[in-house]
Amino acid sequence: MRTWAIAAFCAGTMLASWALTRTFRNYAQARGMLDVPNERSSHVRPTPRGGGAAIVLVTLAALCVLSLTNVLNWRPVLGFGAAGGVVAVAGFVDDRRHLKRRWRLLSHCGGASILWLSMSPFPSIAIHDSVLSGTAAFPLVILYVIWLINLTNFMDGVDGLAAGEAVSVALGGAVLYAMTSRPDASIVPLVFAAAVGGFLIWNRPPAQIFMGDVGSGFVGIALAAMSLQASTVSRPLLWGWLILMGVFVVDASVTLIRRVLRAERVWLAHRTHAYQHAAFRWRSHGKVTLAVICINVFWLLPIGTLVALRRIDELRGIAIAYAPLIVAVVWLGAGAPAADVSAQTRSTRRSSTGEKVGR
Repeated sequence: MRTWAIAAFCAGTMLASWALTRTFRNYAQARGMLDVPNERSSHVRPTPRGGGAAIVLVTLAALCVLSLTNVLNWRPVLGFGAAGGVVAVAGFVDDRRHLKRRWRLLSHCGGASILWLSMSPFPSIAIHDSVLSGTAAFPLVILYVIWLINLTNFMDGVDGLAAGEAVSVALGGAVLYAMTSRPDASIVPLVFAAAVGGFLIWNRPPAQIFMGDVGSGFVGIALAAMSLQASTVSRPLLWGWLILMGVFVVDASVTLIRRVLRAERVWLAHRTHAYQHAAFRWRSHGKVTLAVICINVFWLLPIGTLVALRRIDELRGIAIAYAPLIVAVVWLGAGAPAADVSAQTRSTRRSSTGEKVGR
């Protein structure tokens, strides 16, 4: 497929996503499908939800067109469509009425299993000279997919963040393909980025519609699918994708670990992620989203490229990329109760203005 044709197709995909998101927004407003703020919310006004369905429908439609025109192999497209569809439907039901945890988990396991079965060859995980592939990698792959689905849902909490992350990571993945002399493999990340980009126009701060579980779950399994597919092209590429997703991986992981150590019920909704504390401190969703995109482009992408090109090994690349992110999210209070971070913020402000800070 020629470069101009790819550009035109992505432009059409983005336009279709923008238009469909607008349709869903109008429908949600008319039906009263609004996300009403509560004590755990980062938004302050009722906002339509479920706009992520546009991402699902446009992405799957675009991939079907590419499959029917023999640009893509039909088998992985069909498998991803089935896997993403299972997760998206469960998310849609959860958006409309609460879905029990066991059914959500079952849908995630089912989607992950379908995805793995549809991939040829099966994805492999390589560390130095050790390679885990085939059925031996199955349990780890399933856990990886489930974790990314839930991770994206955890991190979809301020305007434009999850969509901005998805667009910047997918475009970064396309760059990795180009840098490793496989530009032909970049079409799926580019099409996905275009579909999410059309939604992001409506979701950028201040958001006019939210993604909802239907969108966040689908985005999570799409990122998992693209990163696993990358491992079948070149084994270091999987690590490149993991580095690109570093902000979400680190924030969600550190938050979860600290909440587990405090014996909290981690399955309950909360507002203790680093990005949520940052939005409170900076009093801006836009600054948080822009900061994450800048980190992805100017810090994580160069390191991911070095790993993909085998200039540095995988574990060293992960350590270099993640170390400052871990420091940053701990400093921002990832996993700490909001009250503690609020008190710390007030103390910092009083100290910076020269006021005396008590014990």
